[in-house]
This record gives sequence, C-alpha cells and structure tokens, in this order.
Amino acid sequence: MLGRGIVEGMLETARNFLGSYVSRERLTTVQYPEERLAHIENARSFPFLVYDGADWQAGMRCVSCQICEKECPPKCIYIEKSVDKKPDAVGRPQNYPKVFNIDVSVCMSCQICVEVCPFDAIKMDVEYELGAHDRFGGLLLDKQRLSKSNEYYHRIHPTEAAAVDAALAEERAKMQAKQQAAAAAAAAKAAAPVAATPSAAIPSAPATEGKA
Repeated sequence: MLGRGIVEGMLETARNFLGSYVSRERLTTVQYPEERLAHIENARSFPFLVYDGADWQAGMRCVSCQICEKECPPKCIYIEKSVDKKPDAVGRPQNYPKVFNIDVSVCMSCQICVEVCPFDAIKMDVEYELGAHDRFGGLLLDKQRLSKSNEYYHRIHPTEAAAVDAALAEERAKMQAKQQAAAAAAAAKAAAPVAATPSAAIPSAPATEGKA
C-alpha cells in the first residue's frame, strides 16, 4: 500500500507519545546531558591505542608496523617508527611508534585500522564528546592522548577484549616455552663433555743397523 511505511511510523510515534503517560518504558527521549544512555558494546567512534600495565609507554602494544597508516582511506594516521626496540605484548623485541597521530576531524570511523592490525594494538573507542575550539590542535590526537589501558578496553568492549587477552596469553605461553626449550638446549650443549681429540702419532726414527 502506498504510504504504508509513513503510517506505521506515525503510529509508532503516537504509541510512544501516549504510552509515555502511563509507562516509563515509553519515555524514549533522554534529557541529555543530564541523562545518558549506556553505550552498547558494538558502538564505535574513533580509534585509540591499547597499552598493558600501568605505564602507557612501556606497555604500548603498537610496534609501528604502519599497516594502519597505509590502509587508512582518509589518510588521517601519521606514524614515525623508532630506531630502538622494546619487548612487545608477548615478549618479542619490536619497534615502537616515536610519533603516532590521528586527526579525528578527518577520521571516518570505518574501523579498517582495527581490522588490519596484526597486534591488536588499535581499537575503536566509544567516546564522542570531542568538540574543540581549535580545529587543528584540538582534534589532532597524539599517542599520549590516544593511549588507553587494557582495563578501559575491557570496560567498553568486554567480549572482544577477553578474546584478545586469551589469544595474547596463548602467544605469550608459546614464546616462553620456546625460550625455555632454547635455554635448556644451550645448557645441555654446554654441559656435554668435550670429546678428546686424538693426538697425532709422532713418527719414530728409523733404527740404524750396527756394523759387523
């Protein structure tokens, strides 16, 4: 029927309007900012960098592989790689970002940076109140402003964060087992007795026959 969708929408609006006088569940309007709706787990706004532990610099998962920078459609990510290395989330020595900037005024929240990251270092935030008077400085986030703890990640995306932690724990256990096996092999090799090398036979002098 022509206009059926419009009629159904108006009926839903009328149902909520009249029902709000008798049922609080029909109060669909939220008095923002005094009242706020809880974020759903699949909500997303802009990317942030995950770090483990208490120190955001030492625990940063990002190894500056620059895949997210290359894959970003609006090119709003800028990364400079460090020259030295530090242990990553599973204990491997890796580079880290000397500079990591995201211009959220350009970011389109497509989540491609999250999908291509092989280290689970960048995730999508749910924070949306990012208004600023300075369009360039206020919305250009550096790595310190982008860094948020793994505990924060668990609060906003608990199911996803738990799966990531389980995968990282498995990788960490494999790395530790590999290191222990290598250390045991090195110790066994060092403890093995050195085989004695046979000394070269010294040729004896020819016997001289006595004269009759």
